[in-house]
Amino acid sequence: MLVGASVCFLLFAARLLHPAAVAAEAVVVRYPEGVAHGFLVLRTLDGKPIADGESTQVAQGDRVTNRMSFKFADGSIYDQTTVFSQNRTFHLVSDHVLQKGPSFERSMETAIDTASGQVTVRYNEHGEEKVLIKRLQLPPDVSNGMLFAVLKNARRNVPTTVSYVAATPKPRIVNLEFIPQGQEPFSIGRYAHKAIRYAVKIKISGLAGAVAVLLGKKPPNIQAWVLAKDAPALLRWDGPLNTDGPVWRMELATPAVWPPTKEVQQKPDGH
Repeated sequence: MLVGASVCFLLFAARLLHPAAVAAEAVVVRYPEGVAHGFLVLRTLDGKPIADGESTQVAQGDRVTNRMSFKFADGSIYDQTTVFSQNRTFHLVSDHVLQKGPSFERSMETAIDTASGQVTVRYNEHGEEKVLIKRLQLPPDVSNGMLFAVLKNARRNVPTTVSYVAATPKPRIVNLEFIPQGQEPFSIGRYAHKAIRYAVKIKISGLAGAVAVLLGKKPPNIQAWVLAKDAPALLRWDGPLNTDGPVWRMELATPAVWPPTKEVQQKPDGH
């Protein structure tokens, strides 16, 4: 029995070490990105606000520059600037991320240049600054910094898979699969709406993925909600900001603090 069990385990491990490749695909542009300026709030999953965010986007021709930043209550910062094109399909040009402060396991700066395939990661480990520079064979559908645009254009009835550069801090290419989970109702004031909920699965191929499975490392539970109308919009994202970070809730916010309004003093003649 032990021999049979050992053989079964080895066969199972061999399958893990050589998993079937996940077919990623370029996402077709159905809803082109344009000029936008929005406000975000970052919360823990139990609803506690931990950071205020801002997102700006400018489109020139078929090239889009998006910047998303967060200021945390504990002084941490997260800043991401992404440039991508949207000529029939979305294509990443460059992505730069800076994270530092006590909200993150380590301070880290990551830069991706798709023209050269170079990924640069600067990080602190035990008080020492380290730099990793690696050239990767980046797939045309790599989607760092474009996940929200991808989600708005993802198919609503079948899974969509894209590539992603994960820095842990060593950079490697993984797959993200967006799996539609059906529609869920929500409301804003007296208006009722429906959102498509997506489960987002991280798929790691090769030896790294097999080792993660064998060690029992549980992937984060990532979910996203997209407005299910002709003009889709990302409403909520439950997931990490960085590859190995905690799962936080990102939602749209509106400015709520206004200076006191001064009443206009009318003169006795009514003017």
